Amino acid sequence: MSHSIKDPRELRNIYQHRFANRVAYRSRLWHILSESFFQRFVPRDSVVLDLGCGYGEFINHIQCRRKLGMDLNPDSQNYLSANVELLRQDCSTSWPLADASLDVVFTSNFFEHLPDKLALRQTLVEAARCLRPGGKIIALGPNIRY
Repeated sequence: MSHSIKDPRELRNIYQHRFANRVAYRSRLWHILSESFFQRFVPRDSVVLDLGCGYGEFINHIQCRRKLGMDLNPDSQNYLSANVELLRQDCSTSWPLADASLDVVFTSNFFEHLPDKLALRQTLVEAARCLRPGGKIIALGPNIRY
């Protein structure tokens, strides 16, 4: 796994360097992806958590009853829609959510940034605890081949 980034200032700098000049483009792209592909996996009456939500590209566009984003980046709040609740915390610690309170946990290109297998395990344990029976985790990862 790659280097862990826990310092919110370091996260802010990385996000600004990698994504700040492409916010509008990425938002348009995720609008299309959410509408044409991901929405079929997310019921409109569901509660969704975007794990490692970043600038909210997914959670801002998906249609659901309640939207939550989790990220350590202090700038995330500036990019999330008003109807998205931000949980600004380390995902491998206890989540401030009730058992069986989520229908979907979504994450994109995030797990590889966790510091080790224990952090990944703790994150998945929290996701499982918070998912309702029949809930789902939708996880995208990098395609190393491309």
